[in-house]
Amino acid sequence: LLSQAALGCRAAQVLMQYCILANHYWFLVEAVYLYKLLIGAVFSEKNYYRLYLYLGWGTPVVFVVPWMAAKYLKENVELCVPLRCLPPAPPPQINLLIFMRILKVILAKLRANQKGYADYKLRLAKATLTLIPLFGIHEVIFIFATDEQTTGILRYIKVFFTLFLNSFQGFLVAVLYCFANKEVKSEMKKKWQLWKLDH
Repeated sequence: LLSQAALGCRAAQVLMQYCILANHYWFLVEAVYLYKLLIGAVFSEKNYYRLYLYLGWGTPVVFVVPWMAAKYLKENVELCVPLRCLPPAPPPQINLLIFMRILKVILAKLRANQKGYADYKLRLAKATLTLIPLFGIHEVIFIFATDEQTTGILRYIKVFFTLFLNSFQGFLVAVLYCFANKEVKSEMKKKWQLWKLDH
Protein backbone atom coordinates (compact mmCIF):
# COMPACT_ATOMS: atom_id res chain seq x y z
CA LEU A 1 0.00 0.00 0.00
CA LEU A 2 1.40 3.36 -1.03
CA SER A 3 1.89 6.05 1.55
CA GLN A 4 -0.11 9.28 1.40
CA ALA A 5 2.97 11.23 0.31
CA ALA A 6 3.64 8.86 -2.62
CA LEU A 7 -0.03 8.99 -3.67
CA GLY A 8 0.00 12.79 -3.54
CA CYS A 9 3.20 12.90 -5.58
CA ARG A 10 1.78 10.55 -8.22
CA ALA A 11 -1.47 12.51 -8.40
CA ALA A 12 0.56 15.68 -8.94
CA GLN A 13 2.55 13.97 -11.73
CA VAL A 14 -0.63 12.82 -13.46
CA LEU A 15 -2.21 16.27 -13.16
CA MET A 16 0.96 17.91 -14.47
CA GLN A 17 1.10 15.59 -17.50
CA TYR A 18 -2.59 16.20 -18.22
CA CYS A 19 -2.07 19.99 -18.11
CA ILE A 20 0.99 19.80 -20.39
CA LEU A 21 -0.92 17.71 -22.93
CA ALA A 22 -3.98 19.98 -22.71
CA ASN A 23 -1.70 22.94 -23.40
CA HIS A 24 -0.38 21.24 -26.56
CA TYR A 25 -3.84 20.28 -27.77
CA TRP A 26 -5.14 23.80 -27.23
CA PHE A 27 -2.28 25.03 -29.45
CA LEU A 28 -3.68 22.72 -32.10
CA VAL A 29 -7.24 23.99 -31.54
CA GLU A 30 -6.07 27.61 -31.87
CA ALA A 31 -4.21 26.80 -35.08
CA VAL A 32 -7.17 24.98 -36.67
CA TYR A 33 -9.63 27.68 -35.59
CA LEU A 34 -7.52 30.53 -36.98
CA TYR A 35 -6.87 28.67 -40.21
CA LYS A 36 -10.62 28.13 -40.71
CA LEU A 37 -11.24 31.83 -40.07
CA LEU A 38 -8.55 32.93 -42.52
CA ILE A 39 -9.57 30.71 -45.40
CA GLY A 40 -13.13 31.90 -44.91
CA ALA A 41 -14.57 28.45 -44.41
CA VAL A 42 -18.31 28.62 -43.87
CA PHE A 43 -19.15 26.69 -40.76
CA SER A 44 -21.43 26.97 -37.77
CA GLU A 45 -19.48 28.03 -34.69
CA LYS A 46 -21.99 26.25 -32.46
CA ASN A 47 -21.27 22.87 -34.09
CA TYR A 48 -17.50 23.17 -33.77
CA TYR A 49 -17.36 24.65 -30.27
CA ARG A 50 -18.02 21.28 -28.63
CA LEU A 51 -15.52 19.56 -30.92
CA TYR A 52 -12.86 22.10 -29.93
CA LEU A 53 -13.62 21.49 -26.25
CA TYR A 54 -13.30 17.72 -26.70
CA LEU A 55 -10.06 18.10 -28.62
CA GLY A 56 -8.54 20.55 -26.11
CA TRP A 57 -9.67 19.02 -22.82
CA GLY A 58 -10.72 15.48 -23.73
CA THR A 59 -7.94 14.18 -25.96
CA PRO A 60 -5.29 14.42 -23.21
CA VAL A 61 -7.39 12.04 -21.08
CA VAL A 62 -7.17 9.42 -23.86
CA PHE A 63 -3.37 9.43 -23.47
CA VAL A 64 -2.98 10.11 -19.74
CA VAL A 65 -5.27 7.30 -18.48
CA PRO A 66 -3.42 4.42 -20.26
CA TRP A 67 -0.09 6.03 -19.35
CA MET A 68 -1.18 6.21 -15.71
CA ALA A 69 -2.33 2.56 -15.77
CA ALA A 70 0.97 1.42 -17.33
CA LYS A 71 2.96 3.40 -14.75
CA TYR A 72 0.92 1.81 -11.96
CA LEU A 73 1.33 -1.74 -13.29
CA LYS A 74 4.98 -1.53 -14.37
CA GLU A 75 6.53 0.95 -11.94
CA ASN A 76 4.51 0.44 -8.79
CA VAL A 77 7.18 1.44 -6.29
CA GLU A 78 6.80 3.22 -2.96
CA LEU A 79 8.84 6.28 -3.97
CA CYS A 80 7.62 8.88 -6.38
CA VAL A 81 10.36 8.59 -8.99
CA PRO A 82 11.02 11.07 -11.80
CA LEU A 83 9.13 10.32 -14.99
CA ARG A 84 11.03 8.37 -17.63
CA CYS A 85 8.27 7.64 -20.14
CA LEU A 86 5.75 10.39 -20.83
CA PRO A 87 2.38 10.29 -22.61
CA PRO A 88 2.61 11.40 -26.25
CA ALA A 89 1.90 15.01 -27.13
CA PRO A 90 0.70 16.05 -30.57
CA PRO A 91 3.77 16.71 -32.66
CA PRO A 92 4.66 20.39 -32.86
CA GLN A 93 5.26 19.73 -36.56
CA ILE A 94 1.45 19.72 -37.09
CA ASN A 95 1.21 23.23 -35.70
CA LEU A 96 4.26 24.25 -37.72
CA LEU A 97 2.57 23.07 -40.94
CA ILE A 98 -0.65 24.93 -40.08
CA PHE A 99 1.44 27.96 -39.11
CA MET A 100 3.14 27.92 -42.55
CA ARG A 101 -0.23 27.63 -44.31
CA ILE A 102 -1.60 30.55 -42.31
CA LEU A 103 1.44 32.68 -43.14
CA LYS A 104 0.93 31.83 -46.81
CA VAL A 105 -2.72 32.97 -46.61
CA ILE A 106 -1.75 36.16 -44.74
CA LEU A 107 0.97 36.91 -47.30
CA ALA A 108 -1.47 36.42 -50.18
CA LYS A 109 -4.04 38.71 -48.53
CA LEU A 110 -1.44 41.37 -47.74
CA ARG A 111 -0.10 41.28 -51.31
CA ALA A 112 -3.64 41.60 -52.67
CA ASN A 113 -4.13 44.72 -50.51
CA GLN A 114 -0.62 46.01 -51.11
CA LYS A 115 -1.96 49.32 -52.41
CA GLY A 116 -3.56 49.98 -49.04
CA TYR A 117 -0.59 48.76 -47.04
CA ALA A 118 2.82 49.82 -48.34
CA ASP A 119 4.46 48.14 -45.35
CA TYR A 120 3.00 44.66 -46.00
CA LYS A 121 6.33 42.94 -45.23
CA LEU A 122 6.41 44.62 -41.83
CA ARG A 123 2.81 43.57 -41.22
CA LEU A 124 3.67 39.99 -42.22
CA ALA A 125 6.64 39.97 -39.83
CA LYS A 126 4.41 41.30 -37.05
CA ALA A 127 1.79 38.62 -37.76
CA THR A 128 4.49 35.94 -37.76
CA LEU A 129 5.95 37.04 -34.44
CA THR A 130 2.54 37.25 -32.78
CA LEU A 131 1.51 33.79 -34.00
CA ILE A 132 4.63 32.07 -32.64
CA PRO A 133 3.54 32.10 -28.95
CA LEU A 134 -0.10 31.44 -29.87
CA PHE A 135 0.72 28.21 -31.68
CA GLY A 136 3.61 27.11 -29.47
CA ILE A 137 6.03 27.18 -32.41
CA HIS A 138 8.89 27.69 -29.95
CA GLU A 139 8.52 23.96 -29.16
CA VAL A 140 10.00 23.18 -32.60
CA ILE A 141 13.32 24.90 -31.80
CA PHE A 142 14.66 22.03 -29.69
CA ILE A 143 12.59 19.19 -31.14
CA PHE A 144 15.63 17.15 -32.21
CA ALA A 145 17.68 17.95 -29.11
CA THR A 146 16.32 15.45 -26.59
CA ASP A 147 17.36 15.48 -22.94
CA GLU A 148 19.56 12.44 -23.50
CA GLN A 149 21.41 14.11 -26.40
CA THR A 150 21.98 17.54 -24.89
CA THR A 151 24.88 18.03 -22.52
CA GLY A 152 26.81 20.94 -21.10
CA ILE A 153 25.93 24.47 -22.15
CA LEU A 154 23.41 23.33 -24.81
CA ARG A 155 21.38 21.59 -22.12
CA TYR A 156 21.29 24.78 -19.99
CA ILE A 157 20.25 26.84 -23.03
CA LYS A 158 17.49 24.36 -23.87
CA VAL A 159 16.18 24.28 -20.30
CA PHE A 160 16.29 28.08 -20.01
CA PHE A 161 14.41 28.70 -23.28
CA THR A 162 11.88 25.94 -22.63
CA LEU A 163 11.10 27.14 -19.11
CA PHE A 164 11.14 30.83 -20.04
CA LEU A 165 8.92 30.52 -23.11
CA ASN A 166 6.50 28.05 -21.49
CA SER A 167 6.24 30.20 -18.36
CA PHE A 168 5.52 33.47 -20.15
CA GLN A 169 3.53 32.09 -23.06
CA GLY A 170 0.12 32.76 -21.52
CA PHE A 171 1.22 36.28 -20.61
CA LEU A 172 2.48 36.94 -24.16
CA VAL A 173 -0.75 35.67 -25.70
CA ALA A 174 -2.83 37.78 -23.27
CA VAL A 175 -0.83 40.93 -24.06
CA LEU A 176 -0.79 40.42 -27.84
CA TYR A 177 -4.34 39.20 -28.38
CA CYS A 178 -6.20 40.83 -25.52
CA PHE A 179 -4.61 43.91 -23.96
CA ALA A 180 -3.02 45.19 -27.20
CA ASN A 181 -6.24 44.62 -29.16
CA LYS A 182 -7.95 47.89 -30.20
CA GLU A 183 -11.45 46.55 -29.54
CA VAL A 184 -10.52 45.30 -26.07
CA LYS A 185 -8.80 48.61 -25.24
CA SER A 186 -11.84 50.62 -26.35
CA GLU A 187 -14.16 48.42 -24.26
CA MET A 188 -11.88 48.78 -21.24
CA LYS A 189 -11.83 52.55 -21.76
CA LYS A 190 -15.65 52.61 -21.88
CA LYS A 191 -15.88 50.56 -18.68
CA TRP A 192 -13.35 52.86 -17.00
CA GLN A 193 -15.34 55.95 -18.04
CA LEU A 194 -18.59 54.41 -16.76
CA TRP A 195 -16.93 53.46 -13.47
CA LYS A 196 -15.59 57.01 -13.07
CA LEU A 197 -19.05 58.46 -13.73
CA ASP A 198 -20.63 56.14 -11.14
CA HIS A 199 -18.06 57.09 -8.50
